[in-house]
Amino acid sequence: MAAELTDPDASAVAARLETLTSWNADWRGLRVAVLGLGVTGFAVADTLTELGADVLVLAPEVDDDRARILEVIGARLLRHPLDAVPEGLVAFAPELVVASPGFHPDHAVLEWADAEGVAVWGDIELAWRVRDKVSAAEWILVTGTNGKTTTVQLAATFLAANGLRAAPCGNIGVPVLDAVRDPGGFDVLVVELSSYQLHHLPRTGPGALHPWASVVLNVADDHLDWHGSPEAYRAAKATVYENTKVACVYNRADEATMRMVEDADVEEGARAIGFGLDVPGPSDFGVVEGILCDRAFLDERRTAALEIITVDELEPRGLGAPHVVQNILAASALVRSYGVPVGVIHDALGDFRLDAHRIEQVAVAGGVRWIDDSKATNPHAAEASLRAFGQVVWIVGGLLKGVDADALVAAHVGRLRAAIVIGVDRAALVAAFRRHAPELPLFEVVTDDTETVMPEAVALAASVAEAGDTVLLAPAAASMDQFADYADRGRRFHEAVRARLGGEADGDSAPHGPTPEG
Repeated sequence: MAAELTDPDASAVAARLETLTSWNADWRGLRVAVLGLGVTGFAVADTLTELGADVLVLAPEVDDDRARILEVIGARLLRHPLDAVPEGLVAFAPELVVASPGFHPDHAVLEWADAEGVAVWGDIELAWRVRDKVSAAEWILVTGTNGKTTTVQLAATFLAANGLRAAPCGNIGVPVLDAVRDPGGFDVLVVELSSYQLHHLPRTGPGALHPWASVVLNVADDHLDWHGSPEAYRAAKATVYENTKVACVYNRADEATMRMVEDADVEEGARAIGFGLDVPGPSDFGVVEGILCDRAFLDERRTAALEIITVDELEPRGLGAPHVVQNILAASALVRSYGVPVGVIHDALGDFRLDAHRIEQVAVAGGVRWIDDSKATNPHAAEASLRAFGQVVWIVGGLLKGVDADALVAAHVGRLRAAIVIGVDRAALVAAFRRHAPELPLFEVVTDDTETVMPEAVALAASVAEAGDTVLLAPAAASMDQFADYADRGRRFHEAVRARLGGEADGDSAPHGPTPEG
């Protein structure tokens, strides 16, 4: 039987959890169930055992190395498909459940915890509560449908260039708990937060974050299969602004982000800072005649602006695409709130490069550019990529995650030479192309063989592309139907392009990114 949390012991557990707001609090013996043993789940289990908690890890799939390490550090492991509530969990009677981001809100274990009155945290709340292990760094929070990782990397680069100890972490791949426990300590953590992680964050109370600065870069329907509705997805994103201390950065071209700032309960004195590709107003960042400008963090902001860098300087570095410029402006706003001079930002951009599979030029042959934007895993990201190029042969498709791509197809058929559809959700895309562009050359790659998907797609693209065209892999969909992840999809695209072009290819070492139109 589960522990009944309506008895006096339940009140004692709740009271104890209220006190757990420091690494130095008494975590000893706290019974914690950890859901998942991926990178995040392992970091949670490792942290809690170090704190002295009694930890039971539940996981449907287990990496053998992590399983062995769990035994060494003193955590217990329950291998279970988690399609129902395990008896071992009920017998353990946890006082707290910490869920890895991939577990849906309606997961059987989470619904059981809610029914039993067991508190549920995410890894981010735990990290915030124990952030003072070495030194309590300030947190800068970044979320949005697209551009999160690039913006986090930019902001961390700018802060480090100014001599600060800064760490990019969170959904970017390094668990925040690992950064918090780093023995060297940090001045600032730049934390990428997914909507999954934000879903579990409280807005008030001892587990609520109080970031230095925060940004929602943009909002478009995504992960609706996880959140259940666009409203729930947006509500999760909006959490990032709560309790912000200094700067709430929002996208002037995305009214939803402005509304989120207006509705947020922030600390006294926090400012709203807009960014966009248009001319900035006072308290904004923007672009004036090709110059990226700060009109927020200077005394004369009503009559003057500080020059950060020009678009002409960014283009040869592969950073001139409009959505990348937006990311630079957002990151600049975040770090300017922390006192980083514009000159430091300018110089740091000289060495900055986008990660692989983000509008990355693979090759040029016969006047055709081959671009890998496999990271465009939703329609919003694919739209930004498409807008950066002229005539396009578009390789699109995968797992649409419950998102309708009809509007994306309708908006961009005018720039397409042809479309090549891959992935499990091909039918919806094919129907959209036939509805909006019945004369457009349209090809389907029907194979489910991971080894042959990209060679077939590349061969079809090569058969129709003409000089001046861009063959663009911007799938607008997740990759897990046919590939390990978006990086695997992009890597296989690279291999197929090079195998197809052979000695014809040139420009493989060119900087990432397009030369924007207009």
